[in-house]
Amino acid sequence: MKYLILTWALLLTSAVAFAADVNPEQDRQAYQKHFTEAFKEVPLKEFTNGVYAIDPEGRAQWEAIEEFPPYEIAIEKGETEWNTPFANGKTYQSCFKWPVAEGLRQHYPYFDAERKMVVTLERALNECREANGEEAFGWKKGKLVDLSAYVSFQSRGKLIKVQIEGADAKAAYAEGKQFYYAKRGQLNMSCADCHIYNAGNNVRADVLSPGLGHPSHFPVYRSKWDAMGSLHRRFGGCNNNIRAKPFKAQGKEYSNLEFFLTYMSNGLPYNGPGARK
Repeated sequence: MKYLILTWALLLTSAVAFAADVNPEQDRQAYQKHFTEAFKEVPLKEFTNGVYAIDPEGRAQWEAIEEFPPYEIAIEKGETEWNTPFANGKTYQSCFKWPVAEGLRQHYPYFDAERKMVVTLERALNECREANGEEAFGWKKGKLVDLSAYVSFQSRGKLIKVQIEGADAKAAYAEGKQFYYAKRGQLNMSCADCHIYNAGNNVRADVLSPGLGHPSHFPVYRSKWDAMGSLHRRFGGCNNNIRAKPFKAQGKEYSNLEFFLTYMSNGLPYNGPGARK
């Protein structure tokens, strides 16, 4: 693993006191530069493949799994759900101004200025259900994740292009950024400790993945789960790993974290759903 002493690390790891103090585009450029310099042999778009961009042995196993992707069933179930009318006769498409065939994933997450909150794809899908008189699905797995898998599959190859406009959106970004670099739990670790400073190093038998591109391949089928799961389910698992109490899926903390982390990957293509260990 190649180590870089980054002058910008002091900025990124400092507490975010005011949204005006952060510069999202400057952060993104520094973040992506770190990984492209640390892993010079890896093309930028390859970071959407997570750890398999930097771990040849793991990649060979992953490519074998991808010949018969375990997430195909989720895509099929999600397509069926998407096309099944609600009790009122409407479908999910009625809630979105973009045709699903052209992809929806690339429009999320976004900051809703009226509600002053980050809206993720999963939240939009559940809010669509509720707006049509249906009960919301569980956030982390099951039918909602199947839906997300289907919708995400339609967006493969579309570029990540999160927009941050206005003071409130910038504040949400700043909170997500602070979460990413803040230490927590009994192990006193941050997201950045694993996925920036130690990316490429081993934790027992596992290679730590680079943080760049993380949101691009969700939802994922994890062998550990023997099931599909959302990005927020994975966030919760990471918090458990460092012995920190997880936050609620789709709560402010994880939604702002997704907003920040997805912005860091702007310009990379979506390639979800994915398969991971």
